[in-house]
Amino acid sequence: MQEVAFMFNNPTVEKLRDLKLKVMAKLMSEPDVGLQDLSFEERLGILVEQEWLSRKNARIKRILASAALGINAFVEDVDYTVDRSIDKALIQKLSTCLFIEQKLNLVISGKTGSGKTYIACAVGNAACRHEYSVKYFRIPELLLEIQEAKHENRYSRFMKQLQTIKLLILDDIGLKSYTLEESRDILEIVESRYSKVSTILSGQMAHAQWYALFPDPTIADAIMDRVIHNAYILALDSKKSMREVMAEKIARTS
Repeated sequence: MQEVAFMFNNPTVEKLRDLKLKVMAKLMSEPDVGLQDLSFEERLGILVEQEWLSRKNARIKRILASAALGINAFVEDVDYTVDRSIDKALIQKLSTCLFIEQKLNLVISGKTGSGKTYIACAVGNAACRHEYSVKYFRIPELLLEIQEAKHENRYSRFMKQLQTIKLLILDDIGLKSYTLEESRDILEIVESRYSKVSTILSGQMAHAQWYALFPDPTIADAIMDRVIHNAYILALDSKKSMREVMAEKIARTS
């Protein structure tokens, strides 16, 4: 007890707290008797490792909160059964996030329930855990935010914020045709990100059909040129809904 009390009152603990090394301070104020036989370097290494892990986990938690992913999805939980023709090798490759370093895009298409949003968010989750900045938007909601930014005279600032995100996830492209103004806004986003950062786009329509969404063929060509030609293409053709798969997993574990 005397040793614990001494460690708790040790000025070093207070200095660690002043330095915002809270985990190290806590471990020193509550010493683990199981570490007493270790050398000074070994004990110090454990203290530093625990502080580092705590800070890393806190950063990831902040990044995940900021990403606002539409689904709490994980690459490890993607279902690859026979009736769900999903390219496992590609998903595993994307989970390494090397494509973000290479500034490449990902285009996902498939019918409702095929797992588009789940996979997009799973890859986004992996990117967060690799400590890349990530942001998820449904395109209808993003276009509304852009209009609001224009009305509040912060359009340029908002678009610059989108430009700096390492992985931007744009879900539900093609739920409707876009106006000329919306088309220009989408072009501005993909143009500012081209060969600089990565974007995931997902929608029910195959990407070859996206041209018809935009009223101006020139804008359509420009958007497609900046998205498709440096992208991984993942076309989902699943007979079984991802929602059905997840519901079955929950039922089995409940």
